[in-house]
Amino acid sequence: MPVERRRRRRRRAPLALILVAVLAGGGAFAFRHFDTTAAPAAAAHRQAPAVRHPAPPAAPPRLLSALRLVPVPLRVSARSAILVDADTGRVRWEKAAHRRRPIASTTKIMTATLVLERLPLHRVVRVPPAATRTPLVREGLRRKERVPAWKLLDGLLIFSGNDDAYALAVAAARSRPRFVKLMNEKARALGLQDTHFTSVSGVVDKGNYSTAWDLAALTRYALRDARFRKVVATRIARVRWSAPTFGKVYVNKNQLLGTYRGADGVKTGWTTLAGHCLVASAHRHGRGLIAVVLHSADPYRDARRLLNFGFSGSGS
Repeated sequence: MPVERRRRRRRRAPLALILVAVLAGGGAFAFRHFDTTAAPAAAAHRQAPAVRHPAPPAAPPRLLSALRLVPVPLRVSARSAILVDADTGRVRWEKAAHRRRPIASTTKIMTATLVLERLPLHRVVRVPPAATRTPLVREGLRRKERVPAWKLLDGLLIFSGNDDAYALAVAAARSRPRFVKLMNEKARALGLQDTHFTSVSGVVDKGNYSTAWDLAALTRYALRDARFRKVVATRIARVRWSAPTFGKVYVNKNQLLGTYRGADGVKTGWTTLAGHCLVASAHRHGRGLIAVVLHSADPYRDARRLLNFGFSGSGS
């Protein structure tokens, strides 16, 4: 006879145990469900890249303030001119002040400004051979000679050497084109909207221009530097030099220095296209003025008239 196997009956768990299991399982389920829904959200929050909005460009400093001017019968020969309060930036008088014009060696105001900001004056500069071939006004730097930057700055602003400008530009930016690019970037940063540079010295007129307004604004900015103020106010500088030169004498071309009371800068310029240009500054009784004349038949007479007008109180 076949053996009949009895099926074992499963023993049912007591109802109380079932309830405990269900409650325990439900609690575990609820915990796991919380994890699975919250974890992806947290991960997404951690992985989402932060949206960075670019900071708006800084507004250029307000170097000059245009006020409503009462017409004054002040005659100057310059095609463009302006008179500015050096302390407040308030414009006292102007003539075609926003007309773009070539500016000759007044370009060196920007060159000096960047050099003072980017090149330590104690650094020894190796004169590039190309600097010695710069046209027109040169102080006579020798190829590859080593000169402290401060001596070149004196030559730049007092003697107005184009070779000084070239050597300083290369030392500060590694090449002349890079320095010119920095000049234009600085002009934009200062809000000089009608200024563009193609030259570090102003010897080239093509594409190198500014306005009486922009030059006054640039000068007001440059005069904040104590070294700049000291150099542009120097009438004669005697500088020791290495052999075989031994010494040099720089004579400032600004004829207002020593002849006009309170005159203390800033820069002259001339080319055939630009004509005579002059940026002048003077201080009397704690009050400073900046006068700019471009393409003038008599820049010193024009500058004196502007400065006299300002100091007389008529331009207040």
